[in-house]
Amino acid sequence: MSRKIIRISGSDTQHFLQGLVTNDVSRLADGPVYAALLTPQGKYMADFFLVQDGADVLLDMDAALVPAVLPRLNMYKLRADVSLAETDLKVSRGTGEMPQGAVMDPRHDALGWRLYGPEGGDDGTDFQALRVAHCIPETGIELTPDTFILEAGFERLHGVDFRKGCYVGQEVTARMKHKTELRKGLAVVEIQGAAPVGTPIMAGAKEAGTLFTQSGGRAIAHLRFDRAKGPMTAGDATLSWPG
Repeated sequence: MSRKIIRISGSDTQHFLQGLVTNDVSRLADGPVYAALLTPQGKYMADFFLVQDGADVLLDMDAALVPAVLPRLNMYKLRADVSLAETDLKVSRGTGEMPQGAVMDPRHDALGWRLYGPEGGDDGTDFQALRVAHCIPETGIELTPDTFILEAGFERLHGVDFRKGCYVGQEVTARMKHKTELRKGLAVVEIQGAAPVGTPIMAGAKEAGTLFTQSGGRAIAHLRFDRAKGPMTAGDATLSWPG
């Protein structure tokens, strides 16, 4: 787990974030907020946690995203009273007893707590198994620049708000929510054998999706729901979707 914590400070912080991210940052008063930054075309750029820290907000995201996301955030701030600075804070997480100062992961109760401080690491929990069991997408694996967040389950993961007003990529996301039925998306499949992440899933001669994270006889897959019927294959693995 390689994370980077960005400190956002200044009197315009909440207003600045509210116009950019998929979730309602006014909820920060009640706890951490999970959200995404999208392109104007409505596709995924980054996902992150926002955590209130006094008058500031901590933005917790995958370290690999920082070189692209931090300049984008600085571009959007214009003349707003907002400053963004990388910190030396680290993230520790677990599912056991919650340490003082920790916050609950807002995506799913099973994912436990997160704590920000000088030390990082996990408490031994098999987070990959938890991700697969609850269909939790991961940055750089299930979440890529081709991802539409509703196909990745962001509504179920409390990562998008449809009443908050405009943000970058909002029009496409709202149209997918209200005017179309999702025909593709992430789902948990049963799998026998294993195949590399990114392996195409075949239903007979037709491609039915893509295989991602695997654990304990199950896997996260991006499926075309109309084709994901009956036995399927991904490389040397066989799989099925309960539907």
